[in-house]
Amino acid sequence: MIGRGPRLRRATVVLILALVSLPVADHAQEWPREGPPAPLAARPVVVPPYQIRTLANGLQVVVVLQHEQPSVAFRLIVRAGAVQEPAGRPGVASLVATLLNQGTSTRSAEAIATEIDSAGGVIGVGSGSELTFVNGAVIKDRTDLALGLAADIVEHPAFAPEEIELQRRQVLSSLQVAYDDPEYIANAVLDRLVFGEHPYGRPDLGTPTSIARITRDDLVAFHRQWFVPNNALLAIVGDLTADEAFAAAERAFGGWRRGDVPAIPPTTPPPPARRIVVIDRPGSAQTEIRVGILGLSRGHPDYLALELATRILGGEGANRLFGVLRTQNALTYGAGADLHAFKSSGEIVAETNTRTATTVEALKLVIGEFARLPRDPINPDELRGAEDFITGHYPLLIESSGAIAEEVIAHLFFGQALSEIDTYLERVTRTTPAMVQRVAREVIKPGQLSVVLVGSASAFEPQLRAAGFLDYELIKLADLDLDSPTLRRATSGVR
Repeated sequence: MIGRGPRLRRATVVLILALVSLPVADHAQEWPREGPPAPLAARPVVVPPYQIRTLANGLQVVVVLQHEQPSVAFRLIVRAGAVQEPAGRPGVASLVATLLNQGTSTRSAEAIATEIDSAGGVIGVGSGSELTFVNGAVIKDRTDLALGLAADIVEHPAFAPEEIELQRRQVLSSLQVAYDDPEYIANAVLDRLVFGEHPYGRPDLGTPTSIARITRDDLVAFHRQWFVPNNALLAIVGDLTADEAFAAAERAFGGWRRGDVPAIPPTTPPPPARRIVVIDRPGSAQTEIRVGILGLSRGHPDYLALELATRILGGEGANRLFGVLRTQNALTYGAGADLHAFKSSGEIVAETNTRTATTVEALKLVIGEFARLPRDPINPDELRGAEDFITGHYPLLIESSGAIAEEVIAHLFFGQALSEIDTYLERVTRTTPAMVQRVAREVIKPGQLSVVLVGSASAFEPQLRAAGFLDYELIKLADLDLDSPTLRRATSGVR
């Protein structure tokens, strides 16, 4: 290795002399140019057969047959998440979900773990804005064991005081880490700005204040109220016949007692209102930028067109934000936009980060792309790129039986027609630029965007004011309170 340096330098000199001796052309070399390869032809989507039955207690069961491996997987969804939490108790749903597999009336947390491990299986729990879930997988001949264990943890959680305190400490520790993460802060504050006091704006994990005041009675009451079979969905996928799968579901969950599900009064988020919040994090080398606005629910007739509009703005297959922020101006390593859709509403969120010195420049470009989407005609090539990505990716997304079960159960959960699974790609390719722009004009109001900046405020405030952003709210990170409508601690000063 030591002798390679001199030889390499001599070779380089020889090469340069050879190039210099070549005759000079009358004009510059015309290098070949070519764009990216065309997308492959769309793969046909073959949706495996599935069956749906409802048990006598109201539990909907979806069965998808898969005989490639001698295994069975399941997913149980209970319609109970942050939306169903009592006022002033954010984090109840998340804490209930976490405690499901930490002991039942007949099994300890250790016994649950040992039992599923000895069967060569896995089981997991979690929650979100509108649901709690129990997932699992096991070899075929241990199906009854796995489903029976899932039934026990969803029906009979012990909520042992010592486990509650253990999980409470872990959540508080997680929140302490999250509150030092500018990405988490930016996302949480934007949700609050877009959805206001609506439950969609609550942090799923809760806040340090709310977690500290949750009692065992809160957890028991939430579980008793919402965890009933007629408020749940079960998907079973595996190497079983349909009759075997439904019989296994009946054995495990047939004794789960039906209950009265409380009616949730329909509520809608407040209308979009322009609000700019700067979370001051002194010393930050870069700024997290979030810009968002209310979107549409998953079941809305225009949801697909808005999804494509969002992909053009910042998704796979198009991504104007990446083009203007990264490719053209080198302000960031990445930028994108997502459509988060729920049962009754949704939000469009653009996100990026940039050096502190270029905060305002990047922010103006993001807002400019939001403004351009409903204003300027949609480029057919951009729409085609977004559609090509979906038509290429969707068959891979649902090629497994488990993914099909997820898709079926999601449609049932959101109240969508199951026929939409088969027609999805057809509807994507039928969407025109005019359809996308109409929806963009109806939904995206540039004057009503919510903006969050998390960074060293003193370094970019002068540019913010100079650019005309005069009505922003400045909140020190130590004063941030996600429980408060003002986002400020009651004792903090107001600027």
